Amino acid sequence: QEGSLCAQHCLNNLLQGEYFSPVELSSIAQQLDEEERMRMAEGGVSSEEYRTFLQQPSVNMDDSGFFSIQVISNALKVWGLELILFNSPEYQRLGIDPINEKSFICNYKEHWFTVRKLGKQWFNLNSLLMGPELISDTYLALFLAQLQQEGYSIFVVKGDLPDCEADQLLQMIRVQQMQRPKLIGEEAAQSRDQRLPRSDVDQAIEVNHPFDGTGMLDEDEENFQRALALSRQEIDMEDEEADLRRAIQLSMQGSRQSELSGSLPQNVPQSSHSSHTDSLSSEELRRRRQAYFEKQQQQLQQQDQTPNLQRKETLSSSTPEPGEGADMSEEDMLQAAMNMSLESVKNHLNSEEEK
Repeated sequence: QEGSLCAQHCLNNLLQGEYFSPVELSSIAQQLDEEERMRMAEGGVSSEEYRTFLQQPSVNMDDSGFFSIQVISNALKVWGLELILFNSPEYQRLGIDPINEKSFICNYKEHWFTVRKLGKQWFNLNSLLMGPELISDTYLALFLAQLQQEGYSIFVVKGDLPDCEADQLLQMIRVQQMQRPKLIGEEAAQSRDQRLPRSDVDQAIEVNHPFDGTGMLDEDEENFQRALALSRQEIDMEDEEADLRRAIQLSMQGSRQSELSGSLPQNVPQSSHSSHTDSLSSEELRRRRQAYFEKQQQQLQQQDQTPNLQRKETLSSSTPEPGEGADMSEEDMLQAAMNMSLESVKNHLNSEEEK
C-alpha cells in the first residue's frame, strides 16, 4: 500500500487488476459532492444549512487519500456489483453461509480491505500485508465474527466478478501457505526485537512448537502452546517460592542454633568487662571459652596430683618391691579418663564454633 489509498487497493484487489486510480476515485467523490450540493440547494442557497454545508469539508474524500463507502459503491456499480451490509437484519434473515459468498469488503477507522474467494480457497487481501493470507473454510466465519467484534463494518459483494488469472489457476490447484504474510514494516520491527532478549514464554513456544514448514500454523495449537508455556512459568514461580520458603526456614533454624550456641558463654565466670560481652566478636568468645576449659582442666589436674603426692610419700616411707611403681594406679587411670573427656568436650565445642 502507498500512503492512505487503501480504498483504491481494496477495489483493485477485489477485481484483481489495476482498474482504479486515485484520480478516477477522486472524480467519483467530486461527482457525489456536487450531487449533495445540488440537493442542499433545493432548500435555498441563502439558508443557514446550505452555507454550513459549503463550509464543511467533503465527506467522500480527503487529502490523505481516504474515500467513503459511497465512492466505493459507485465505483463497483460500473462492474454491475452491489454492496450489502453483512450484519444487517435483512441479510442475516437470509441465513446465507459466508462460504457460499464470493467476496467481502471490510472497513474500520478509514481502512478498507478485501476478503475474496479465488478458486476454491479464501484469501485476506489486506493491502497492509506483504502478501495474501490464506483463510481456511472452517476459519472464515470465525474471522468475520472477530472483525465484527473489533468494530469492523463488513459488506457482501453481490454480482459476478470479472475473470482473473488467479481464479482460473486456483480452480485447478490448491495452495498451501507455509508462513503467514507479515505486516508492512513488521520485518524492521522484528529485527529490532531480535536484538532484545525474548521472554521465557516466547522461547518456550519456540521450543514446544518449532516451525518446520510442513503446513500452516494452527491458531488453536499456538494458543495451546502459549497457555502451556504460561502454566509452566507459573509452576516455576511456585517452585521458586517454595525454595525461598525453605531457605527462610533454614535461616531461622540457623539463627536459633546461633542463639543456643551464644548462650554457652553465660557459664563463663564474669570479669570486670563482662558488661561488654555482647559487643565481643565470635572469635573472642571462642578464645574465652577455650581459656575457661583449659583453666578447669588445670584445676582438676592439680586436685588429682595432691592425693597422688601424698600416696607417693606414704609409699616412699615403706620399702617397695622392685617394679611396683611401674604399674598405673586406679587414681591415675581415673585421672587419664577425666582428662580425655575434658579434651573431647573442648574439641567438640571448638569444631561447633568453627561451623
